[in-house]
Amino acid sequence: MDEQLARKLQQVGLKFSLPGPFFNYEEIFTGNVNHTYRADYIRDDGTGMARITSYLVQRVNTYAFRDPTGLMKNIDRVTGYIQQQRPEQTCLVYHHTQEGNTFLFDGDEFWRVCNYVPSVTFDKTDDLDIMRSAAQAFGDFQMILNGFDVKSLVYTIPDFHNTRKRYDTLIKDAEEDKLDRVKDVKEELEYLLSVQDLACTLTDMEKKGELPLRVTHNDTKINNVLFDPITHKALVVIDLDTVMPGLVAHDFGDAVRFAANFTEEDAEDTSRTGMDLNVFWAFAEGFLNKTAPVLTQNEQDTLGLSGFVLACELATRFLDDYITGDKYFKVKKPNHNIYRTRCQVALAKDMLKKLGAMDSIVRGCVKKYR
Repeated sequence: MDEQLARKLQQVGLKFSLPGPFFNYEEIFTGNVNHTYRADYIRDDGTGMARITSYLVQRVNTYAFRDPTGLMKNIDRVTGYIQQQRPEQTCLVYHHTQEGNTFLFDGDEFWRVCNYVPSVTFDKTDDLDIMRSAAQAFGDFQMILNGFDVKSLVYTIPDFHNTRKRYDTLIKDAEEDKLDRVKDVKEELEYLLSVQDLACTLTDMEKKGELPLRVTHNDTKINNVLFDPITHKALVVIDLDTVMPGLVAHDFGDAVRFAANFTEEDAEDTSRTGMDLNVFWAFAEGFLNKTAPVLTQNEQDTLGLSGFVLACELATRFLDDYITGDKYFKVKKPNHNIYRTRCQVALAKDMLKKLGAMDSIVRGCVKKYR
């Protein structure tokens, strides 16, 4: 145990008035942005018996999230609304400091604490029932918030899914090439520029008012769903940092981009990278089982393409992060962002080949659940 870190977590717990003495922690390594810990406390359960209670303690990456206070206001509003709509459902509950805030800024670091839900997560799975359950959880998240005032939310990351601006940033940084890294990624850069207009379809349609804004999660990886350890039933959607106004295709596309890839998103060997249509179908079934009744025609028509769009957009982000010095995404090995970029490019290419099949699957699911 890192004693300095343990002391810091204990100090954070005191500020949030967590009951019982702190005695242990474990770092949770899922996620590329924030640092997350399970903090364990022991307390009297009221009958003189000891009970261990755990909390989720996170140090928020304020380089990635420049407005962490606005971020926590979004989370507080959304989780409060979900609790009102579904009081019987497992929900994320964020603790408050004595000052009434759901966050603690100690001058250097930004912290928050929420309930710990005993569960399992899946980075990848071959079990299509688990995939459908995850998709239903994300679809249900959309439906619970269908009546929520989307205008009350701030953009925690401005232009997060503005693909045009993502491309503009990449082009600018590649032209400046301050770290002399573009020479390593010329092939990937060339491909992304060749499909720029198609990759910007969702952004362009939103700008024209052809797609409605909804409350979206914006990080719909399957490992952002907690599952019951025994039944593998989806319990709750987590990681709400990027909850803000967005397009339903952003959530759908990011989910299939992550879950339906034959390989990990940072695979060094991309020879097998591509879209698994069986996984895509399972996710479409689960998601549209919940959302089909409320989607507009344009929303339905863009779901098939959305995976390609999100793969290209994420590739521009990985590539730009590499070119500018690996500041945003946590890197765990040399050239990590290059491998991530190459994997997304390979996936995007395969998605274009299978676009007709994906569109057909979406249409069939909409017809089934409309």
